[in-house]
Amino acid sequence: MTRIAVLSGAGISAESGIQTFRDAKGLWEGHRIEEVATPEAFEINPARVLAFYNQRRRQLLQCIPNAAHRILAEFESAFDVHIVTQNVDDLHERAGSSHVLHLHGELLKVRSTGYPELVYTWTRDLVIGDCCERGCQLRPHIVWFGEEVPNIGEASEIIAGADVLIVIGTSLLVHPAAGLLYFIRQGAEIVYIDPRPGQLRATGLGAPVRILAMGASEGMELLKREWLEKNGTEAKD
Repeated sequence: MTRIAVLSGAGISAESGIQTFRDAKGLWEGHRIEEVATPEAFEINPARVLAFYNQRRRQLLQCIPNAAHRILAEFESAFDVHIVTQNVDDLHERAGSSHVLHLHGELLKVRSTGYPELVYTWTRDLVIGDCCERGCQLRPHIVWFGEEVPNIGEASEIIAGADVLIVIGTSLLVHPAAGLLYFIRQGAEIVYIDPRPGQLRATGLGAPVRILAMGASEGMELLKREWLEKNGTEAKD
């Protein structure tokens, strides 16, 4: 069975109504990164950081998966699909995808500031005084700027084992995620879907690159026609 890896970014969720950092001119809901998405920001003003993520969480709960999310889930009927996402939303999972690895954390989870292994599902507002079972304040289960990306090793293994890599809705400017492309093996192929494709040089990559300069849903509809509807039966063999 053909192994497909997917590296998804904010552009795929934008079609579900989730604002992207690029389109917000460097701001998230009017906030600079340093104010809401760094460990220092949480130390200086934890209430502001929690309020920001509460707003994003409430927004997420009003959003639904779009066609691109749903088609990726459909691909599991014919291919071995593993998704590595830079997004903190759960739209891939809600669309039905079975194998989703979050590089930058999950908005609908929180974790203990004192015991990071204590992680909880969380759908309501998080406020000062919400503590883990050991009495430590909870924080968003998000990888902030300046923090290590714990799942990058597993992500590189997923990319290295793929026959095809679909890169969708990402500017390829955020590291270490952008460097994952260089783990693609010789003989594989890369499809890059983005209406404003970032700089993607084939030099040094182990695979040819096909660029589809279009939105996430439009690009996935095209791949569905080419791969799933025409070749789905063969792909299962």
